[in-house]
Amino acid sequence: MLFISDNLVMLMPMKKAELTLEKIEQAPQTLRDIVQDRLREAILSGRFAPGSRLVERPLCEQLGVSRTVVRETIRYLEAEGLVEIVPNRGPIVATLSWDQAKQIYDIRRQLEGAAVVACTQLQSDDFAPKLSAALAALQSKVHDTEWRDFLQATTDFYELIFEQAGHSIAWDVVQRLNGRISRLRTVTITDRTRERSGMSHMVAIHDAILSRDAQRAQQAVEDHISDAANVASRFLQDAQTKAPND
Repeated sequence: MLFISDNLVMLMPMKKAELTLEKIEQAPQTLRDIVQDRLREAILSGRFAPGSRLVERPLCEQLGVSRTVVRETIRYLEAEGLVEIVPNRGPIVATLSWDQAKQIYDIRRQLEGAAVVACTQLQSDDFAPKLSAALAALQSKVHDTEWRDFLQATTDFYELIFEQAGHSIAWDVVQRLNGRISRLRTVTITDRTRERSGMSHMVAIHDAILSRDAQRAQQAVEDHISDAANVASRFLQDAQTKAPND
């Protein structure tokens, strides 16, 4: 019995070691992820204009990937609202009307407004430095010539707020709209007619949350979205008016 007991004692640490694995902090990108990022960026930057056809063969040749990867990417971007399938034409870069954009801004106004209010009330002791770091990361990307990192930094900033608020379902809804939200951001952040810069709105949201002022935080979100919606309205309605004459 002592012999068996000693063996069990020796085996137990080995079993524990075998079951302990090092955590993967960041999974490497797959080929499909890379293709999705590149095609998404081409659409968001305007290199692929709304209404442009996405033909498989040239995309395969340009990216050096198979048709299967391109088709999977197109399906994924269709789910994001960046691509639409038109009968007898195939996939095209989705157009975005003002009616659609208005609905997106209305959804953002409700979800983001509720999230910042909850965040002012529920923020933990370590939340302030995290949100300030996210804002600093956003400010460092605002003058980038490519929008990918800036858009990701904006998403990271809002994700922190929704996470701290405990609004995980609301964040899922925002994520489903993220492709179209990003397209609208590329329109509004470059506009020079805005009364206030988008970044000044983000600072106001940040400051109100950390001051634990729910009313001011909600108003900051309202001001930000109303300002962006006004810019998008002018841009999209002008584009819709000019379209038949192109």
